[in-house]
Amino acid sequence: MALRILALLASALLSSTQGVAAPDAEWSRALETIKSIRAEGEGNDLAKPAWQLLAARPARSIPALLEAMDGANDYAANWLRSAVETISQRAVARGEKLPIDALEKHLLDVRHAPRARRMAYELIAQADPSRARRLLPGFLNDPGSELRREAVQQVVAEALKIRSSGDKAAAVAGFQRALGFARDVDQIETIAKQLTELEQKVDLQQTFGWVTKWKLIAPFDNVGGAGFAKAFPPEQKVDLTGEFDGKAGRIRWQDYETLSEYGKVDFNKTFTALKGAAGYAYAEFVSPTARDAEIRLGCKTGWKVWLNGRYLFSRDEYHRGVEIDQYRMPVRLEAGINRILVKNCQNEQTETWASEWEFQLRITDALGTPIASAR
Repeated sequence: MALRILALLASALLSSTQGVAAPDAEWSRALETIKSIRAEGEGNDLAKPAWQLLAARPARSIPALLEAMDGANDYAANWLRSAVETISQRAVARGEKLPIDALEKHLLDVRHAPRARRMAYELIAQADPSRARRLLPGFLNDPGSELRREAVQQVVAEALKIRSSGDKAAAVAGFQRALGFARDVDQIETIAKQLTELEQKVDLQQTFGWVTKWKLIAPFDNVGGAGFAKAFPPEQKVDLTGEFDGKAGRIRWQDYETLSEYGKVDFNKTFTALKGAAGYAYAEFVSPTARDAEIRLGCKTGWKVWLNGRYLFSRDEYHRGVEIDQYRMPVRLEAGINRILVKNCQNEQTETWASEWEFQLRITDALGTPIASAR
């Protein structure tokens, strides 16, 4: 079977290189071969002749190749993207025109794969830069992060020019507009810095959408790291009125609200800088409707997360570095109250840089747009 497919693909390749378009059946077969590639190289033996057939097609085939990226896995998408690049480079070298109108149609249809839409935009920008510039503002609220980022960057660049001209009010308006659409952390921080320099207050807590109000309980014992795997009472049942045996006596839940711009929930502030300890944080998030979302967490010590009693993920590591949205966990929010439980463990390292015992958490959509609790 494999040999027969190879023979058909080779035959189609020969026809296409002689200037005859490959029949639809052979085109479909080549696409099917590419999209069947799996991890560990499964299907790669057939991928190259299939890719050669596709890459030999004329420039008018590019939109169809981009459309084939819908639903393709990363391996197949890479082969398809490479075929598009080969076709477009060959067309440019020959002075042939790219199908700009069809590319724009693909670009503006948000149902298509974000990476394919981004590639369509790049091809348009290459062929007709002014057309690309006119299209870019329309992507400020795009569901694809790649296009959205560039659109935001264009607004930032314009605001920087206005600021350099001395028009403070117009510059502030530009940066505030960019901030409203920005989702990438580095862009948000860059815009916030500009606004701060222009004497404008930026509420980073609201911009990032941190969960700020919690109940905390600690310390439970984590000497030797043994507490990470041990299920202390909050893992069995969250009883906010209960009193439990802790590492050094009876402990209870305590109210906590973070004032940190970056939403840091700091156990040290409430329980002092303990070592070999484990603690829990509990919050309730109210969603008006059931919906898909992401819990995004940053933490440099051992942690576990549950939503509505269901375990999501964990990392048993200490002081390896932390960043915003370090871990992203897809979840399904229930309509009404959603119960978030975070376990945060501290080890026994005594270096100054190992003193932090904290985490930050927010709930967003897949793009990183914060979702606010209804309560």
